Amino acid sequence: MSAYAIAQVHSVEFGPDIVEYLERIDATLDPFGGHFIVHGGTSETVEGTWGQGGTIVIAFPDLERARAWWHSPAYREILPLRTRHMVADIVLVDGVRAGYRAADPLRAGA
Repeated sequence: MSAYAIAQVHSVEFGPDIVEYLERIDATLDPFGGHFIVHGGTSETVEGTWGQGGTIVIAFPDLERARAWWHSPAYREILPLRTRHMVADIVLVDGVRAGYRAADPLRAGA
């Protein structure tokens, strides 16, 4: 089942470190089957509050590989390039199976 790394970006100070981070992150994703499906772009907050810096979503084949990427030496090496210049909330989350319906958890115990 697919999994995702989702970032709600609150602020970014764009500069040389962020440029280097962006130039290097894809190589850290490749060994784990990760790829961007959302990277900033236009968004519309329709309820609540959301970070002004945008949303980033990276897809992985499963949660195990998403975790392995997050903890990998290659990603840990570039992480300070981002964290010194970006404030974000980030989660790793499981996706759902094809055909999933919102009421499926109600039937799980039935």
